[in-house]
Amino acid sequence: AAMWKALSAASAAPARALLCRQAASLAMSPAAGPADEPVETRVAGLSPGQPVTLRAVAAGDRGCLFQSCAHYRANSSGQLHLGTDPSHGGDYTGVEPMGLFWSLAPAGMERPYQRLVPRSTGDPMKVEVLVHQGHSPPGTIPGPVVAKAEVERRFMAPGVRRIRRKEGVVRGSLFLPPGDGPFPGVIDMYGDEGGLVEFRSSLLASRGFAALSLPYFDFEDLPKVMKELKLEYFEEAARFLQRHPKVKGPGIGVIGTGKGAELALSMITFLPEVVAAVSISGCSSNTVADLHYGKMTLPGLRFDMNKVSVSDTGVFDIFEALDDPTNPANSPCMIPIEKAEGHFLLVVGEDDRMWKSSLYAELAIRRLRQHGKENFELLSYPGAGHRIDPPPTPFCHVAMDRVLGVPVLGGGESKAHAHAQEHSWGKIQEFLRLHLG
Repeated sequence: AAMWKALSAASAAPARALLCRQAASLAMSPAAGPADEPVETRVAGLSPGQPVTLRAVAAGDRGCLFQSCAHYRANSSGQLHLGTDPSHGGDYTGVEPMGLFWSLAPAGMERPYQRLVPRSTGDPMKVEVLVHQGHSPPGTIPGPVVAKAEVERRFMAPGVRRIRRKEGVVRGSLFLPPGDGPFPGVIDMYGDEGGLVEFRSSLLASRGFAALSLPYFDFEDLPKVMKELKLEYFEEAARFLQRHPKVKGPGIGVIGTGKGAELALSMITFLPEVVAAVSISGCSSNTVADLHYGKMTLPGLRFDMNKVSVSDTGVFDIFEALDDPTNPANSPCMIPIEKAEGHFLLVVGEDDRMWKSSLYAELAIRRLRQHGKENFELLSYPGAGHRIDPPPTPFCHVAMDRVLGVPVLGGGESKAHAHAQEHSWGKIQEFLRLHLG
């Protein structure tokens, strides 16, 4: 929190709305602050019981417009506080202080199934919130604006440094917190969409971790597609981070989502530098691409495209498509996680429709217990889908798959998924601090 002092000093006064004909005002605090922290939203100057629609609007990196809305009623004093007053309709219901943020979705005229995640962590995301007269359903023209304000959501705390890594074979971005350190070191990886995804790393650095955002294909001179992977690449990254003068050591952590989670499990199993692994919606077997390490190979479970179903609206459901890891014929693909000396945090959404991450976590835990190990913690969230990101990343039930080029079902229900993101983000940081010092 101390890192944000410079920022909060500049934005101590909440963002005040433009006063319209009636003396309504909208105050949002902080006006500029960390993207993973809540915003307090208050409306004043309404009539007692007045119905209003609150609407949030944000632009994605590629110019796509995202919006959300919720219906509220002013209290007997003509005020609203999103931390205590419930939404009665719109994109969510109930008391949800950050509901306008996590329910942001592509506007009606935009291409559907796009995610609102920042490609550039250096620029804040600007979100405008408007108060409209009356209750207008999503997708309709709202009533007149009576107040509005803008907030900035920042992905890098003041003083965080981003250093591009290009020496040797390893690529990526290292985010270092301000100060002398040393800091606990974490490698951060995403899934089979490829490329460099930095926003979780920059938020981790803002929370005091030295975080290396690590791509492993489809970035710069890395292989364009994920045909096979060499664990030596990840070993070089782990050694680089472990030896960095700003990194605490002796061991480092890894956090991964999807394919990145599975790689995190392989890293803690085979690499002594890695002592803590966070697996978000991962598989306990190696999948898709064979993984080589010296003379050892873990073959990859394959996807059977005949087991993919397509809805009437053209959405692909790949839940049943991955080969069954419990089939004895697939046992060579299983990651021997019982060999790991470190600690595991397994994070799963029970409504993940990408694949059976709840089952895969059960298999991992069973394997560890069969070897007398209790070096794990499980966070299992009913109603959460596949991609559990830092809060309040907007929920995306269906997203375009970069590899397949089609919309793929990720599963989950928006409110349950948002709560899972909020709870797990705190637990992930606690876990990494506990095991990395």
